[in-house]
Amino acid sequence: EVQLVESGGGLVQAGGSLRLSCAASGFTFDDYAIGWFRQAPGKEREGVSSISLVSTYYADSVNGRFTISSDNAKNTVYLQMNSLKPEDTAVYYCAATILWKPVAFGSSWSHPPFYEYWGQGTQVTVSS
Repeated sequence: EVQLVESGGGLVQAGGSLRLSCAASGFTFDDYAIGWFRQAPGKEREGVSSISLVSTYYADSVNGRFTISSDNAKNTVYLQMNSLKPEDTAVYYCAATILWKPVAFGSSWSHPPFYEYWGQGTQVTVSS
């Protein structure tokens, strides 16, 4: 059974940091790219970052503040979030998509339908 379990969310003041973790199981980790998404109340789910083999991608809104990394030995992907802003408040989800698709990953990584598996989400709240 495929499972993606997020952790590390919480309440933090503006300017603070959090590190989210996404622990994956039930599939061959090296064959998948992992993405982070977020969804604020009343808004669409948006791509935050993704990691594919040695490539990483970031939304403009988080570039320079967030860093995605992967520990393949632990089947875990991390999202280090620094300089957090109130507008970063959302439920954060990790998602997995198999790498071997005839689609350009660089132009698809931020689209939710591109991913096959999803975690349950973790709440991040940034107070002003």
